[in-house]
Amino acid sequence: MKVAFLGLGIMGRPMASNLAKAGHEVAVWNRTPGKDVPGTRATASPAEAASGAEVVWMCVSDTKAVETVLFGPNGVEQSLMEGMIVVDSSTISPAATRRFAERVKARGVAYVDAPVTGSKVAAEGGTLVFMVGGDQAAIDRLGPLFAAMGKKIVRMGETGKGHAAKLVMNLQIALIYEGFAEALTLAVKLGVETPALLQLIESSMVRSGVVEYKAPFILKRDFSPNFPLRLMHKDIRLALEAAKDARVKLPALETVEEIYEMATEDGHENLDYAATLTLLEKWAGVEVKGASA
Repeated sequence: MKVAFLGLGIMGRPMASNLAKAGHEVAVWNRTPGKDVPGTRATASPAEAASGAEVVWMCVSDTKAVETVLFGPNGVEQSLMEGMIVVDSSTISPAATRRFAERVKARGVAYVDAPVTGSKVAAEGGTLVFMVGGDQAAIDRLGPLFAAMGKKIVRMGETGKGHAAKLVMNLQIALIYEGFAEALTLAVKLGVETPALLQLIESSMVRSGVVEYKAPFILKRDFSPNFPLRLMHKDIRLALEAAKDARVKLPALETVEEIYEMATEDGHENLDYAATLTLLEKWAGVEVKGASA
């Protein structure tokens, strides 16, 4: 298929690469030039990338970025043709997604929100899980593209429901990790060895995918970004905004958001969200260490 892929960040670049490796004709664009993807054609604007494409696939930072890519100067809108599909794998406001979808649907273009879970490793390995909102017929047409980038798609419902699901998924990730980080910090303060605690966690009902994925990075003190703290903070705020609109109270997430705010003030916004641990360590006067430390 002819695909325009817009956004070549931590997730977008390997996703575009996997599309090209699968034999699709891929034109790419990134806000910051210089991120070449082998097997693809670089373009100067979203409009140029989208020209003649069957599918426009976005993976950018936030709601404003999606709006600009679609409707700003040299945006996708000017290249839209009836029968095209626009797909958004960013994590943005579900309400904004519905607005954007109505605008492109007026041009005879389908709109599918397809955010992902799986982080950088899954993006590189083509094993992402897509949570998808949109018309089933459009989703079926996208099957070969989903297959090139992921291992599973789950249709959550109509347009906007994919992004709604992503917010509640990231809500859980943020809370699970915060509980893990607090437990590690208290354990060290109480003299419990971290490797022993991790062995206990892995053998009990406390075990989780979040813990399994993050623990090796923590033991190595590696906070390089798989999922930058600033983006998780953005998603937490989106979840809180959606909850406010729906008149739902999220007291735990409100507290965690304050920690992300303080971590940002400490200059950690471009580290992995796991770096919130360092704030807890600082307050407690300890450092979580592996067996070799």
